[in-house]
Amino acid sequence: MPDLSGRELLREWQTVMRSIVDAAESVTGGAELPRQLLEPMQRQLELMQEVIDRERRLQKQLASRLVTPVDAIFDLLEQSGAAMSRQAEALTAAGRALEETATLMRGQAELFERTVASMRQPTELAKKAVGLERRQGRGVAGRPR
Repeated sequence: MPDLSGRELLREWQTVMRSIVDAAESVTGGAELPRQLLEPMQRQLELMQEVIDRERRLQKQLASRLVTPVDAIFDLLEQSGAAMSRQAEALTAAGRALEETATLMRGQAELFERTVASMRQPTELAKKAVGLERRQGRGVAGRPR
């Protein structure tokens, strides 16, 4: 016999009970006996239906309790992924800002070096005119010129 669901078993049981009642009515000729048998069987059938319904509710509750922590884990993983994306965006923006700052500082350094070189020219011309030796200055990053 194949595995039947709760409802299928209940239907099968109802069919068998009806067959028994029909057989009892035919034997007794429709007397009161089948009704006396039918009422307790009907109550038994209602109780079985209630047991099956309760079993289904219990299965749903159990499945829900088993799946809820897994769903919570996936929710946390999704939130972690979103946080990592925001961090990556912030780091990218910070990297761009640092690159722009470095470019600006490089431009300021070049401008400062040109300013010093321009300001030094008159002094060097005056030294040359008087016959003083030219002083060896330092170039970019402390290297001699």
